[in-house]
Amino acid sequence: MAMAGLYRRLLPSPPAVEFASSEGKQLFLEAIQNGTMEGFYRLVSYFQTQSEPAYCGLATLSMVLNALAIDPGRKWKGTHIFHETEITISFSMFYSRPWRWFDESMLDCCEPLEKVKARGISFGKLVCLAHCAGAKVEAFHANQSSVDEFRKYVKSCSTSDDCHVISSYHRAALKQTGTGHFSPIGGYHAGKDMALILDVARFKYPPHWVPLTLLWEGMNYADETTGQSRGFMLISRPHRDPGMLYTLSCKHESWISIAKFLMDDVPHLLKSDDVKDVHKVLSVVVTSLPSNFGEFIKWVAEIRRREDGGPSLSAEEKARLSIKAEVLKQVQETQLFKHVASFLLNSCCGLSSISGHWDTLPDIAASVCCQGAQILGGKLSSSAVYCCRETCMKCLKAEGDKPITMVCGTNIEMHPATSDVLTVLLLSLPSTTWAGIKDVHLLKKIDGLVSIDNLPTLLQEEVLHLRRQLQLLKRCQENKVDEDLGAPQS
Repeated sequence: MAMAGLYRRLLPSPPAVEFASSEGKQLFLEAIQNGTMEGFYRLVSYFQTQSEPAYCGLATLSMVLNALAIDPGRKWKGTHIFHETEITISFSMFYSRPWRWFDESMLDCCEPLEKVKARGISFGKLVCLAHCAGAKVEAFHANQSSVDEFRKYVKSCSTSDDCHVISSYHRAALKQTGTGHFSPIGGYHAGKDMALILDVARFKYPPHWVPLTLLWEGMNYADETTGQSRGFMLISRPHRDPGMLYTLSCKHESWISIAKFLMDDVPHLLKSDDVKDVHKVLSVVVTSLPSNFGEFIKWVAEIRRREDGGPSLSAEEKARLSIKAEVLKQVQETQLFKHVASFLLNSCCGLSSISGHWDTLPDIAASVCCQGAQILGGKLSSSAVYCCRETCMKCLKAEGDKPITMVCGTNIEMHPATSDVLTVLLLSLPSTTWAGIKDVHLLKKIDGLVSIDNLPTLLQEEVLHLRRQLQLLKRCQENKVDEDLGAPQS
C-alpha cells in the first residue's frame, strides 16, 4: 500500500555533489587543507532541520545565531512557577534553570510566525530579523552586487568562524525541486570554485557542494512576492550582546499601531501650542499611549535556583547581572529620569494612563522575590511568610561575594519600574521627534534631556539598540524592509 507524502528527494548531480559522497569527502579534505572550512565546524555543531516546510529562513538564521553564540536575552524553554505577566514588563520566576537559545519560534519579529508558516519569509524580512536578534548584518540583493563580490565574501567567511554567509536562492538554478530557499554556506573549495550548502531542508536534500556561479544564478531570480532579486547576507557577532536590560517586543501584531504612534503621532502631538514645559511634554506622550502599549517593551529579569553543593551564581551569570544592574543605575542617574519620576508621582493620571497594571509592579517584584526565597529554602509548600515588601527585600545572597542587585538578590533595587521603562523609551526615540516643539527654550532643554551623546557607554549602547529596533519596526510597518537592507541608523 502506498504511503501518503514524500520521503526525501534525489539530489540532482550534476550540478551538485553530495557532501557524504566520495567526491564530496575529497572536496571537503582539500578545502580543509586550503583553510576554507573554518566556518564549517561551528555551523555543523548547530545544524538543524527546519521544523516547517516554509521555515527555511528561520531555521537558517537560528542556526547561524547559535553558531555565533549570540545570546537571545530571553527564555527559550525551562520550567517556571511564576508565569509571565501580561504587563509592560515581562517578568518570570523559574524553579529549574531556564535556557536561552535561538529557535525558529523565537524569531517572531518583523513577520508573525503564522504568516511565515503559510508562505515563508522574504529576504528583506529575514535581514530585519537578524538585526532584531542583535546580529551585525551586511545584506546584498544579487542585482546590486556581483559574483566576484559574492565569491570574496564566501571565501572570507570560510576562512574564519567569526562570520557566516546566508544565501537566498531559487532551487531551479540547481535543477532541484521547489522554489525560493534559504540555507547557510558551510565552506568553499577555491580550486573548483564550489560552495558547500548546509541545506536546512534535510528531510529533502542532504548537504551538498554546488558551483558558486550556479548558486549566484539562483540568487538572481526575483522573489515573486516582493519583485526584488534574492541575495546573500553576512552575519557576524556584535562586540557586545545588545539589549542587556530592555528590548522591544514584536510578538503581537499590535506593535504596528504602537510603532506608528511613536514614530509619527508623537512628533505631531508635540507641535501643539499648549506644550510649554517638560511636564506638558511628558503628559502629551504618556496620556496618548495606546492601550496595548504594555506588550511593546519588555524588561528582562532573571532568577536561578541554587544547585545543591554548588555556587549560587556562575561567573558568567554574575557578570551579566552586574551589567544589567549597572545599566539600570545609569538610567536612574539621568536628568530625564528625575523629570519622569516626578511627573509620574505628581500626575493626576498616574500610572493607569500607561497600563492598568503598572501600579502593581512593585508588588509583583516582591512576590517573585518571596517565591525565590521559598524555593531556595526548600519550602515550596511552606506557609512561612517572607517579608519582601518594597522596604524589606533581603531574601538571597550570592555566597562568598558582594551582594548581587537583582530581583532574587540582596535587595529589590533592580525591580522594574514605570519611570525606568518610560525614561529609556523616550531616550530611544529619534532625535527628530522633538523638532516640532515651538518654544525655543523648551526645545533646547528637551534636546539636552534626551541627548545620548554624554550618556555612559553601557546605557548609550542599550538606547541605540532600542532605537535601531524601533527603526526596523517602522520599516516593517511601511513595507520597506525588502527595499532598504541597510543597518538602521543610530
